[in-house]
Amino acid sequence: MVPSLNNDATEYQSRDEWLTLHSHNKTTIQWSFAIFAVGFAIWHVATNLLINESPLWQNTIHFAGFAILASVIYPARLFDRQSILFDLVYGLVAAWAACWVAASESRIYEDTLALTGQAWQFNVFDWFAGFVLIVTAIDFSRRVSGWVIPILIILALSYILILGEYLPGVFRAASLPLDDVLFRTIYNDEGLFGILANISSSNITLFMIFGGFLVISGASDFVIEVSKVVAGRIRGGSAFVAVLSSALTGTISGSAVANTASTGVITIPLMKSSGFRGRFAGGVEAAASTGGQLMPPIMGAGAFVMASYTAIPYSTIVSVSIIPAVIYFLSVASAVRIEAVKYRVGEGIDMSVSRAKILAGALTFIIPLTVMIYFLMAGVTPSFAASASIAVLIGVSWVAWLIGRLMGIEELQANVMNLQRIVEACLAGMRGGILTAILLVAIGVINNAIVTSGIGNGFSLMIAQWSQGSIVLAIVLIGLASLVLGMGLPVTASYIILAILCAPALAGILADTIITEKLVNGLADPMQAALFMLVESPHVAKVATGMTIEEASSLMSAVPFEVAMTMRPMLVDAEVLTGFLLVAHLIIFWLSQDSNVTPPVCLAAFTAAGIAKSPPMATGFQAWKAAKGLYVVPLLFAYTPLVNGTALEICQIGFFALFGIYATNAMIARYAEGPMAIWYWPVLIIGAGLSFWPLNLLFNLVGAIAVLAIIFHSNRCNKALAQH
Repeated sequence: MVPSLNNDATEYQSRDEWLTLHSHNKTTIQWSFAIFAVGFAIWHVATNLLINESPLWQNTIHFAGFAILASVIYPARLFDRQSILFDLVYGLVAAWAACWVAASESRIYEDTLALTGQAWQFNVFDWFAGFVLIVTAIDFSRRVSGWVIPILIILALSYILILGEYLPGVFRAASLPLDDVLFRTIYNDEGLFGILANISSSNITLFMIFGGFLVISGASDFVIEVSKVVAGRIRGGSAFVAVLSSALTGTISGSAVANTASTGVITIPLMKSSGFRGRFAGGVEAAASTGGQLMPPIMGAGAFVMASYTAIPYSTIVSVSIIPAVIYFLSVASAVRIEAVKYRVGEGIDMSVSRAKILAGALTFIIPLTVMIYFLMAGVTPSFAASASIAVLIGVSWVAWLIGRLMGIEELQANVMNLQRIVEACLAGMRGGILTAILLVAIGVINNAIVTSGIGNGFSLMIAQWSQGSIVLAIVLIGLASLVLGMGLPVTASYIILAILCAPALAGILADTIITEKLVNGLADPMQAALFMLVESPHVAKVATGMTIEEASSLMSAVPFEVAMTMRPMLVDAEVLTGFLLVAHLIIFWLSQDSNVTPPVCLAAFTAAGIAKSPPMATGFQAWKAAKGLYVVPLLFAYTPLVNGTALEICQIGFFALFGIYATNAMIARYAEGPMAIWYWPVLIIGAGLSFWPLNLLFNLVGAIAVLAIIFHSNRCNKALAQH
């Protein structure tokens, strides 16, 4: 019998029973289901390395398999009861529909060519399969992530079918016939089985499987113990353990909530036993786990999506993300340091390290991860890098086992990847990949509607108009939109939707800063100057001779959106435009993470609160304060060459930003290394501002010295108070 699902805890337990080998009451159906999941994991490796399938077939099979998995692991619960027969049939029908549309593509094209001037020639089965796919995409996305994505899908379809022609201004769009909408939704590169589905089938699922192998091979224990070695002797070291371990495991899991749940069960009790407040312990774990998706080399699913949309190499995206990720985690660490000093926690706590766990997990964690990073940086496909790393991990585990046998070290023999462990790793990877796979396919419906209708340009125009050319206002608007979307969406889905809608506008605003500088100096090229002749502005006459910065800004704000899009490639180098596009995507990607830690809906913080047994909203507020790097770093992206600068410039910006972030943390906590005196405030404000000042070494040094002066003085005063 399938366990009843009377409450959330039982539901999650029953879900896990389907994809584990240790359940004592497994039925034949459950064993068959687990075998199917393992075979499906093996297919993902084979289809990306050995089988030469068309992208459409690969993506439809990918969706078909995960539809079957999702149908049972996320049951329908009709009338508060779960029917395994209904769910299996439902999943199989969805799988059939996906395979049917792939097999019918050539026939549909041929029929259309044979009947020139006719609409797409669908037969009864085509209509039924298309209807099933859209309904199941809506339903499965509801099952795995709630109602926001289904509502957006329904609105997107309604927009291009009916609503578009009734909307005013830039959001007006022609209504399309039903068969045209169905064809575009299924077969377009932006549709159900297009670009987004290909990212999931080719890359993300393989990294989920690799993450499963790391976990089963003992990587989590290894990460926790190594973090203790690094941070165990520091005041409040238990919280630093949370920061370090979440940074290492979060990049692999790709989910802040999953990371919080997995590492938090160890780190949060450890922090509380050290003396940290429960709400702070939960908040730090949530903030650190959120940063896991910002941490190279994997960065969850975001880097793969970004590479596909920008055509910028994956290795470039990962390399420019290293320093920003370091800034983020050190910002969380500085919040931990201030909390530990303020409340005098972490003294006399046992932070003993299990050398056995370090020894057992070292080889199977470090070597495969190093191999994967090497392949990714070398430019091979991410699917090959993930598959090779899995193979290396299996081989290394057996080498460790052999060494353990020869030297009599039992710990080295504990995590050998035998057949049972390989199966468990595949099941863990498939379990982790369900949500992402379903959502990336379902979002294809929304993506297709945006591209087909052109509403993306309308939304970009709205951002450009509301922000009045201000980068800060544009970032604030995008941050608010991200927060609202993130209340009901996983961060990857939120990033994709915002990137489609907002990235062109933000990249354009960034590019306009270059054009504004050129206008100040004057455009010597007559062809470039002629581009402004149709703009209604009194400053047009000064285009060739130059003007003030205020006049140039006023002129750029008067340029129509469509004209600006045509003008930018002619006035700004293509390489620079590509750099601005990357900056825009990184800003949106970072802002899309804020829903994990920002009240009122902050899922990672709520998960941490459950473990810490602390008030959810209070924990969320602590997480928001600890994760302020999510807002500081995007501003650094926009106003400094943190992404597109030289290595020396990037290191300078990153190094001095740490002083600014510490000052910000101190002001928020109203505590530095000791209580805040009144005169500390202006010094910290000035110090933070000068530390963030882009590429002015003198200002940066003065700012850093000001912050250091407060640190040393407050520490000295605090020691004096302690002695009395």
